[in-house]
Amino acid sequence: QVQLVESGGGLVQAGGSLRLSCAASGRTFSRNMGWFRQAPGKEREFVAAISWTGADTVYADSVKGRFTISRNNAKDTEYLQMSSLKPEDTAVYYCAADRETFGPILRRVVSQYDYWGQGTQVTVSS
Repeated sequence: QVQLVESGGGLVQAGGSLRLSCAASGRTFSRNMGWFRQAPGKEREFVAAISWTGADTVYADSVKGRFTISRNNAKDTEYLQMSSLKPEDTAVYYCAADRETFGPILRRVVSQYDYWGQGTQVTVSS
């Protein structure tokens, strides 16, 4: 069973940076991993994904060039480095593990991820 626990959220001023971590258990080294976010009153949306090898990444257009996803399989941990934060980045951020092991495709759709953390709040003040 895969379990995910996010940390690192908080309150930051616009233009600042935060680093989110996602500690995993249950052999996530073989799964592509993703970050999603959900703002109040909005649907959960894709932010970034990384392949199980760590070699490939994909980002939402809204965060490209500002956010960096990475992973350390030896530590079973995934990261999201967020820079140049904007008030519109305010949301609960969730890490997720793909339903498939050794998947060849990085997925952007919520329903294609079977395992989720509890979320961590990120608030960006203007």
